[in-house]
Amino acid sequence: MKALIETRNTRPERVFLIGVELKARSAWEARDSLEELGQLAATAGGHVVGEGTQKLDTRHAGTFIGTGKAAEFAEHCRLADVDTVIFDDELSPAQTRNLERIFNCKVLDRTALILDIFARRARTREGKLQVELAQLQHLLPRLTRFWGHLSRQQGGIGMRGGEGESQLEADRRKVQERIDKIIGDLELVRQQRGIQRSARQRNNWPLASIVGYTNAGKSTLLNALTGASALTKDLLFATLDPTTRRLRLPTNQNVLLTDTVGFIRKLPHGLVEAFKATLEEVVQADLLLHVVDVSHPRAEEQVQAVNQVLKDLGADEKATVMVFNKIDRTNGRGAWTRLQETYPHGVAVSALTGAGLPELVAELGGRLRPEREFVLLAVPHEQAAVIARLHQVGQILERNYRGRAARFKARIPPHCHAEFAPFMVATRTDAGVSG
Repeated sequence: MKALIETRNTRPERVFLIGVELKARSAWEARDSLEELGQLAATAGGHVVGEGTQKLDTRHAGTFIGTGKAAEFAEHCRLADVDTVIFDDELSPAQTRNLERIFNCKVLDRTALILDIFARRARTREGKLQVELAQLQHLLPRLTRFWGHLSRQQGGIGMRGGEGESQLEADRRKVQERIDKIIGDLELVRQQRGIQRSARQRNNWPLASIVGYTNAGKSTLLNALTGASALTKDLLFATLDPTTRRLRLPTNQNVLLTDTVGFIRKLPHGLVEAFKATLEEVVQADLLLHVVDVSHPRAEEQVQAVNQVLKDLGADEKATVMVFNKIDRTNGRGAWTRLQETYPHGVAVSALTGAGLPELVAELGGRLRPEREFVLLAVPHEQAAVIARLHQVGQILERNYRGRAARFKARIPPHCHAEFAPFMVATRTDAGVSG
């Protein structure tokens, strides 16, 4: 008997998905969005046992899909022993309460599902704070559902301000206090990031942020370019916490490359707000690498979804390199061809096989080209530390080790001028030189 109970308690949560086809939404768009919802449910550990769609002119105010259709789906869920019903669109608190009464099981919307996945994936303290903030902000207007059995007490003399109301208000106050505390903690995180950013600016290292739709291969690209060991899995939102690594370009220039959280269609606005401390790396970046999974049949729609989030962040005007990833999986037709026509300067790569990475690195060197100073140096051979430093920060064009001093033609960052001034033979500024 104990074994049966344990099996029952550990079995995957049985999930039923519901989507709507509105007049403003095409049938394929609704179908694709529902398939993505199924992937999200699987990422959260659920087992999809069925799905249903409803064609609507407008959403039903009380039950989103109408009471008749809700009752029809509820009967199907009862027969299929469904644990959770997930809607592909955001539900109001009232709609959630009404639907839970009809379905007699847990009812979630897309926002709540994404928040649950983020809560599972967050690893750092910052990430956990951001997810908790978004969850609490989503929960606050929905608290009444947890105290429905008390809020329905009949009014009358001596019944005003009863137990249900006082408990509800206490819970709201606690949630709001926790929200205020998290906002304060995240403000400290933002200040710390500002200090780190100032240190990076003192080194004159540009920042490039990798953005893109979830599961487009951003972490794989970071690993391939920098030798990092960021988690890579064929899952939606496999990584949440940003990872920053140094990338040295062939021009001997250092670049900080940051992998950010993936975007998705219908990304909850509250989640974008909560993750602004992390996504500041996108806003502050000198260059964006927009990674696109060109093997995905809806790659163009994913590009639009990412562009919308960038617009929400105020980063839509940033200099951007389009990186067409997973070319090893494409047959060269369809969305891949159209994207090449739309973005003729994009770089095609396979982060998995390494194809196209040299071209991408060269493009980064061209886009992040700083003003560098052309110098002629004569460095005595015994000044080995100076020669090593030159190799570290400069782009050496010519070298000659004959004679009493090693002679170099090089381009160095302007902030290094004082270091090499004692060894300069002649200088001139060359702003157009690749750095």
